[in-house]
Amino acid sequence: MSSHKGLNGACSVHEYPGTFAGQPVHFKMTSVCGHVMTLDFVGKYNKWDKVDPAELFSQAPTEKKEANPKLNMVKFLQVEARGCDYIVLWLDCDKEGENICFEVLDAVLPVMNNVHGGEKTVFRAKFSSITDTDICGAMARLGEPDHNEALSVDARQELDLRVGCAFTRFQTKYFQGKYGDLDSSLISFGPCQTPTLGFCVERHDKIQSFKPETYWVLQAKVNADKDRTLLLDWDRVRVFDREIAQMFLNITKLEKEAQVESCSRKEKTKQRPLALNTVEMLRVASSSLGMGPQHAMQTAERLYTQGYISYPRTETTHYPENFDLKGPLRLQANHPHWADTVKQLLAEGINRPRKGHDAGDHPPITPMKAATEAELGGDAWRLYEYITRHFIATVSHDCKYLQTTIAFRVGPEHFTCSGKTVLSPGFTEIMPWHSVPLEENLPTCQRGDTFAISEVKTVEKHTNPPDYLTEAELITLMEKHGIGTDASIPVHINNICQRNYVTVESGRRLKPTNLGIVLVHGYYKIDAELVLPTVRSAVEKQLNLIAQGEADYRQVLAHTLDIFKRKFHYFVDSIAGMPAPPRACSPTPSSTCRPQAKPSRLHCSHCDETYTLPQNGTIKLYKELRCPLDDFELVLWSSGARGKSYPLCPYCYDHPPFRDMKKGMGCNECTHPTCQHSLSMLGVGQCVECDSGVLVLDPTSGPKWKVACNRCNVVAHCFENAHRVRVAADTCGACEAALLDVDFNKARSPLPGGETQHTGCVFCDPVFQELVELKHGAACHPMHRGGPGRRQGRGRGRGRRPLGKPGARRPKDKMSALAAYFV
Repeated sequence: MSSHKGLNGACSVHEYPGTFAGQPVHFKMTSVCGHVMTLDFVGKYNKWDKVDPAELFSQAPTEKKEANPKLNMVKFLQVEARGCDYIVLWLDCDKEGENICFEVLDAVLPVMNNVHGGEKTVFRAKFSSITDTDICGAMARLGEPDHNEALSVDARQELDLRVGCAFTRFQTKYFQGKYGDLDSSLISFGPCQTPTLGFCVERHDKIQSFKPETYWVLQAKVNADKDRTLLLDWDRVRVFDREIAQMFLNITKLEKEAQVESCSRKEKTKQRPLALNTVEMLRVASSSLGMGPQHAMQTAERLYTQGYISYPRTETTHYPENFDLKGPLRLQANHPHWADTVKQLLAEGINRPRKGHDAGDHPPITPMKAATEAELGGDAWRLYEYITRHFIATVSHDCKYLQTTIAFRVGPEHFTCSGKTVLSPGFTEIMPWHSVPLEENLPTCQRGDTFAISEVKTVEKHTNPPDYLTEAELITLMEKHGIGTDASIPVHINNICQRNYVTVESGRRLKPTNLGIVLVHGYYKIDAELVLPTVRSAVEKQLNLIAQGEADYRQVLAHTLDIFKRKFHYFVDSIAGMPAPPRACSPTPSSTCRPQAKPSRLHCSHCDETYTLPQNGTIKLYKELRCPLDDFELVLWSSGARGKSYPLCPYCYDHPPFRDMKKGMGCNECTHPTCQHSLSMLGVGQCVECDSGVLVLDPTSGPKWKVACNRCNVVAHCFENAHRVRVAADTCGACEAALLDVDFNKARSPLPGGETQHTGCVFCDPVFQELVELKHGAACHPMHRGGPGRRQGRGRGRGRRPLGKPGARRPKDKMSALAAYFV
């Protein structure tokens, strides 16, 4: 064999003698670098300022251009093909590879020798790995390139080009022409990219709208023997009413023994995994290996071209019946990490893999050559190791374990306790992260046996919001809804990251940016189908019908473009109702946005936006903290040293973010479940005077701490000179108000024994009741300025009184009021 570089300097040409179709020939072997051609608009239609985006749907002609003009790929292929009689195409065996086959043919057929007599000159090789056996087998079974699969790719390319460019050009020009600075210079739209972003924003919206609920669980512990207790699970699982939970506790805590109702032992099986396809590989790479989908796909492609694994782009999870499973397994028999497991499998006989899905493309991803960490290193080794372990697991036996379940009765309530004992580890030996957790062996017992109860109690817990989507979860959603293909899914996820629509947080979680959130919410408001996965999923089904020869390429293309053209015109007519993407300037009292008095408001001269603010108080910047919903800087409103104060987001104040919020609400009324400034995190308990208010801790008031009602003018001064006051997660058992954690000044601590820390209820705790003074804002009502049985307050003769329990209502006459406050 002789080799030389081609004229483009990127592709090598290998020449050697051999036989083909029973006759001696001279072979020339070379390659391409991805797609040879790309689809683009002609001439003036690439100029944004001179073409109406609406024309891109039908009037703008397209043409095939070289994907990378610097490579001169067409000229290179023609130079090497000149004088050849036959061509054998060895492109990737998927739809994209089939499309590249015809790009190559368009370049080389005009310069190849003309063969007379109708002799076949174009051949297609189908292969799934780069091994001697697979290559020789493909050469012996040459077929023809599939024109229908190539056409389906042509249709997808034209749809994505016309639809994506039209929407992208229009909305980019609209927003940038109107709002100047944006988080991104290009506000792009993509038929697959936008639904992908939609999944991320949908999860974000669920997090923001989540309202935690408190529930109670009844827990019981029994003595299994002298040194061991068993924790029993309540059959009712949980209740959401505290009084009901207390009732169940009352009827069970008097019991001394738990009686065994039944004891069952059942052998169970944990199935070995299905054979590995692309989507599952990408999921595991992201969730377990910390590799992004795009990087994982690139790493897998390198492993494939180096001959370590089979073709990594496949939707199939089922091995053909004639697939040689022992061949790849024998290659791993001397590997330092899993040789013992492999040798045992070969000696005892492998287990046929589970029957999965046969997509008709390529066999599942399989290791084709043994490799070590020293040989591959880094991410390539970690991905190769997982692929190999997964393959060995598919031909291993299932994991078998014995599950023991004991049912108990404590009074009228039923509980269970279960444990697992591994009988045969099976595939979990090679995939130890799937092992059955080690659990204590349960005692041997039978119906009627009794165990002494060591403890029965209720445990208060809270429902938690979902977390942001991980890449693995997003890949699952895209596969489920038919968004993209196994080859394009990583590209779409990478696009929404690069275009600043989402950021990748710890744990490979995808958190939408303000720009991404505003865009998706705008699409929902104008035309939800632009962001929902339903339309793209339907388009993908039509494209698959083209690939299968069951639908006409031109009819599908014309019909789909007509749908999106109509949607585009409606989008243009309705875009005025779409919220503007966030701007670089933030409405804060700074050099950009300046407070204006009477009435108080913020005005930004840069973007000409004005935001109303609460009146009759002072406004200042709040520690440069930002709202987690829109990233605007918070401001602090205060009615004075003796009155109340609270932070607020100017944008949320004018544009309520949640349905249960009204315009003009500050952070002390915001129902955001996790924001550190919100009512959810700082609320203490129901106001003692008004019907609808909640007493909220003012975190800015230290060292003269205050708790103020978020509706009326009630203010409670408390814990003066304390270093820190914060709202605890627990609540008072008597009045259900949130407990407060207080860290007192050591020199002035009111606690006995020089203690400095105390947690209690401001309404019920005797220590705290002496440290709380209730007032009515800066102007105390005359009826609270003295009276029998009350200590004199400090300064200007103001009355001082303890805080009543929440739920107390203000009586109509003064004598009744005094009785209610001092009962």
